[in-house]
Amino acid sequence: MIVVAGEALIDLVPLGSSPDDGAERRAPGLPPLAPRLGGGPYNTAVALGRLGSPVAFCSRLSRDGFGEALLAGLRSAGVDTAPVQRGDEPTTLAVTSIGPDGSAGYSFYAEGTADRLFSAPDRLPAGTRAVSFGTCSLVLEPGASAYEELMRTAAAQGLFTALDPNIRAGLISDADAYRARFKNWLPSTTLLKLSEEDAQWLGGTPREWLSGGPAAVVLTRGGDGLTVYTRDGGEYAVPGERVEVVDTIGAGDTVNAALLHGLSRQGALSPAAVDGLDGDGWTRLLGFAARAAAITCSRAGAEPPFGSEVGEV
Repeated sequence: MIVVAGEALIDLVPLGSSPDDGAERRAPGLPPLAPRLGGGPYNTAVALGRLGSPVAFCSRLSRDGFGEALLAGLRSAGVDTAPVQRGDEPTTLAVTSIGPDGSAGYSFYAEGTADRLFSAPDRLPAGTRAVSFGTCSLVLEPGASAYEELMRTAAAQGLFTALDPNIRAGLISDADAYRARFKNWLPSTTLLKLSEEDAQWLGGTPREWLSGGPAAVVLTRGGDGLTVYTRDGGEYAVPGERVEVVDTIGAGDTVNAALLHGLSRQGALSPAAVDGLDGDGWTRLLGFAARAAAITCSRAGAEPPFGSEVGEV
């Protein structure tokens, strides 16, 4: 069982500039927005379920209509929702903007929302082998401290832990304090995955982060592919899969899921086993993740692929 811990939210995604029934009441120049199920950890959990991995989601969802839709989306993907906490507060909203190259930007409406009041569970589901963390859930208090507590507890129990910081700079009020917290997470992290943009914002290098604790660091470079740096000095890269990009929403989350799914398939989903993965194993794993992310980029919104679409690791 892989447990994904973190936020679920609603992405309000532009539909385009074509007229619709409500066009006369829309602010000039603004496209209509459609609600889409999202949030980095949520997308990762859904992607894992679609790929065929046993997965559970550990978060706190609203009891409002959006929260019910998020819960239904998890169940539709085969995700175990038993660890999900509920609250009467509203669901977090993220207004999405899409650039000419398909890249996505976000503005968040998260004050007083349900997922911010997450509390660390007493125990993880039976059979948990790995726990994945990241994005807004490690920024917004008081929930951020609870997720951090869960990360340290999971690592202390010898579980595989994955971290994708997925930086949303607009939510981080004190950049230096966040960077210091990030370094303090590294001893509790088995696999660190981040984008080139995240790396630049954090101001470090994969080799520096490896010295802090992770067994491996995966750096994503958009259409240029992925590179992994390992604790034993290895460095392996694969090119990106060429695809007509609709948008990049959920692409990094799909990479997270593909890496965890692929490690599990290769029998390397433990802190000890991942150290033994050789160059061929890493190359096949990165290629699998690149294929999965490319399929997500070819679709509007966060729509990760099913296992039958990606093939074997």
